Amino acid sequence: MFGNFGFSYTGLIFLLMLFIPNIIWARGKPQGYTSEKENKILLVFERLGEALTCCCALVFSDFNIREWTPWSLWLIAASFLMIIYEAWWVRYFRSERKLSDFYRDFYGIPLAGATLPVIAFFMLGMYGRVVWMLMATLILGIGHIGIHIQHRKCIDNAK
Repeated sequence: MFGNFGFSYTGLIFLLMLFIPNIIWARGKPQGYTSEKENKILLVFERLGEALTCCCALVFSDFNIREWTPWSLWLIAASFLMIIYEAWWVRYFRSERKLSDFYRDFYGIPLAGATLPVIAFFMLGMYGRVVWMLMATLILGIGHIGIHIQHRKCIDNAK
């Protein structure tokens, strides 16, 4: 329930799937993107959640692949969501890379760039039965998804 300390290669793979496209995106952010008006409370939640989620993903061996049980479906679901997240990035990088492209729904999933990884890491926490990861992703979700909602509202109001 509280996790077994040890390196998680599964957590590392999930983090690489998260960070690599974000690093590419950071080199060429969409025109008009700014973080100046972000809610400071949501920003604290986001940063704290990012740090806690990254640490949990790497330091609990409970996330590594083990014998098949019905509980393994959590890992399959989490992996599936991360693959969809990668597909979302492919669509974004093939687009004109406008701000509206970044916050557009993806096959009915609202704010997919924010929601997919948060839900995937939560499911990874369920698979590993690590309460710390579950709490970390809840904190992350409040901040990260909240900030994305703010950005999307600004885009909608500008139209």
